[in-house]
Amino acid sequence: MNLSLYGHGGEWIAIDCGMMIRQDLPDSPLQVPSLDTPAALGITPLALFITHGHEDHIGAAAWLWPKWQCPIYATPLAAGLLRNKFTERALATEAIRVIEPGEAMESGPFTLRYLPLTHSIPESCALLIAAGNRRVLHTGDWKLDPEPLIGHSVKGSLFRALAPVDLVVGDSTNAPLPGHSRSEGEVARALEQRLAQCAGRVVVTCFASNLARVLAIALAAERCGRRVSLMGRAMERMVATARGLGYLDDMPPLVPVSDLGYLPPEEVLVIATGSQGEPRAALSRMANGRHHSLELGVGDTVIFSAKAIPGNEPQIERLKHGLARLSVTIWDEFNHPELHASGHPSQEELRTFYGWLQPRLLLPVHGEHTHQEAHRQLAASLGIEAPLSPVNGDLIRFDADGLTLESRHPQRPCIVNQNAITPLPGLSERGSSRHGTLYLAIPVAASSPGWTRIGRLMLDRHGVGALDEESFVDWLDEQLETIEADSLARLRLALQPLITAWLAEHLRHLPDVHLQLMAVEPPGLR
Repeated sequence: MNLSLYGHGGEWIAIDCGMMIRQDLPDSPLQVPSLDTPAALGITPLALFITHGHEDHIGAAAWLWPKWQCPIYATPLAAGLLRNKFTERALATEAIRVIEPGEAMESGPFTLRYLPLTHSIPESCALLIAAGNRRVLHTGDWKLDPEPLIGHSVKGSLFRALAPVDLVVGDSTNAPLPGHSRSEGEVARALEQRLAQCAGRVVVTCFASNLARVLAIALAAERCGRRVSLMGRAMERMVATARGLGYLDDMPPLVPVSDLGYLPPEEVLVIATGSQGEPRAALSRMANGRHHSLELGVGDTVIFSAKAIPGNEPQIERLKHGLARLSVTIWDEFNHPELHASGHPSQEELRTFYGWLQPRLLLPVHGEHTHQEAHRQLAASLGIEAPLSPVNGDLIRFDADGLTLESRHPQRPCIVNQNAITPLPGLSERGSSRHGTLYLAIPVAASSPGWTRIGRLMLDRHGVGALDEESFVDWLDEQLETIEADSLARLRLALQPLITAWLAEHLRHLPDVHLQLMAVEPPGLR
């Protein structure tokens, strides 16, 4: 849930705008940064700069940007993902501007340059920020991967040319770990070796944003005589966005999920979302025997090519217990650590990087307090001053005297419903219906002959019984494709009774249904 603000001479810029999914709360809402403190301090950023396209760096932008209305600068992949998110929320995308890795620009008193680094998503960049007579390197998330599979390895000469920098605001995630993080190239070879040992169906779950991993899995599957299919909307959207930008050109042809049942088990490989135990993800539905296209059983293998995010362990264990009940073989970070690589630097990478940059000061960020303390200790061993371990809400001054904690502003949790929509004027109060109320907001675009849903369906239900949202969304997409209507009004007239009939068939009690259709432009036309 990253959001950093840098100020100089009374003007400010924002770096990243991320969210986290609160799987510990009912309906898994989103938590986004609270803007109470910036508002109280009179801070409105001139611009928002994005270091890379991970959810913890871009996921809150569509929620918070409307309060700022400032330009957003991002590299092509992150910009494409942001446009998708803005389109889902029916927001205009003109504020999102593409900047290429290596480019520099000015914003008020700040000069910034995007410096490419390797991470578990393409186009991750550090930001060199200059203001007044000081230069700060904001690293974002990074590692030194000699074989990243997508993109190039880090050029040490680029960062040596910057030395010495005044301050590094640096990634502490793996600071306690000795050695060097594993390369994506190593993982690719390990995946191919392990896949060759599998007999039945194979499901590999990983983060959709790790495009190098997705490509490695697909190529390994092809070499082992398997056909590849994608499961999960996040995976499908990420691959589609990446392909539109020229990534994944080597990806083998994909098999539709609906065709998997026609293939022999030994020819099936699925790349699926759900590595963190998300209850609505494809893998959880398979573990519960509720997936409409694939059933797992004896002889099948599920590979977790991702580590557990701290806090997600309980739901991941529930997922694995569900798979174990199906007698599925499970390979994960514990019995096969070679099948995953972290996207963050271990101690040897930190030493190498700081040897290039020769920073005078370090402000350790990311990770927990123990990670930041380990980072400070490593910095001290290199002669780098690191006087602070910041917490969320700290206002820190950087001047001739170094780093000083100016004030501390405790941050309240800011929870938003990821499916929340704004009811149309005049609608009844939430939950006032005897059998509940269902609000639907559907972003659509005209296609030929019917209509296409663009982005995520926004669904808000109150007092409504259990609803299989995945089945409903699949059915809805099929209906939209077949409805010929020349306006949103006619589409709504055709769709409303169909939705009512579907709900009557699948729910014990029929709720009040409030349907809102939003016309959007397909992302590919922008």
